[in-house]
Amino acid sequence: MKKIETVKEFDGWLSRYVHTSEYCHCEMTFSIYLPPQAETQAVPVLYWLSGLTCTDDNFRVKAGAQRYAAKHGIALVIPDTSPRGDDVSDVPDRYNLGKGAGFYIDAIQPPWNKNYKMYSYITKELPKLIEKNFLVNAQKSISGHSMGGHGALICALKNPKMYQSVSAFSPVCHPSECAWGKEVFQKYLGNDKSEWAEYDTYHLIEKMTHAIPVLIEQGTNDEFLDEQLMTKELQYLCKKNKYPLDLRMRVGYDHSYHFIATFIGDHIRYHSDILKSTN
Repeated sequence: MKKIETVKEFDGWLSRYVHTSEYCHCEMTFSIYLPPQAETQAVPVLYWLSGLTCTDDNFRVKAGAQRYAAKHGIALVIPDTSPRGDDVSDVPDRYNLGKGAGFYIDAIQPPWNKNYKMYSYITKELPKLIEKNFLVNAQKSISGHSMGGHGALICALKNPKMYQSVSAFSPVCHPSECAWGKEVFQKYLGNDKSEWAEYDTYHLIEKMTHAIPVLIEQGTNDEFLDEQLMTKELQYLCKKNKYPLDLRMRVGYDHSYHFIATFIGDHIRYHSDILKSTN
């Protein structure tokens, strides 16, 4: 693991690292913000998963989250959205397939299965790396935006005992049924839709026996709301199954980081309260 950047913010440190990934078989980049409390004690961690076309840089620059992480004493871990490198498969003219579009799943179809193991990277490899090398404790929560909101939800729903809480901004709620998800799932996972269901929030909640409360922030002016995100379908399912969904529809907000920056403080406080109550 090699540090390639560090800067002081709100009396804590925002740093960037590269390392060779066991699962993705390439060099991966992540950023971590350690609040000032981490100078003297182990702190809990909030993992943030970014959306299509993003890297770790988008959230750490645009969201303003470090201010709130410092206030509440939480570390932020911000991974990249896909494997990278000259030898990594890609479709350069498609923004929703290949680099920048890992979808936080483990691909099983060639050529994608060589590198695209983002689910295992996020839930297995990265937490071990963070807990080994930084002054953090085992308490962790997860959040994300759009494709990353989808990633946060499936990681938490598939591992309800690993994460203390989960939230999402404008998540892709039902990728098996939207254009963004269908093509990617077919390429990465093949034609067996039972494989797709294992990475679909809608289908995971359908069969959940151990509920972990879900917080979703969604703008009413989001241009992707009906065709890609399918929030209403998830809302209907959760109501039908009496699943604990806190859906906050924000009038006039869109899909951008202006929306995230407005409400990220609420989400960090939400996760902080739960993390500290379970510590």
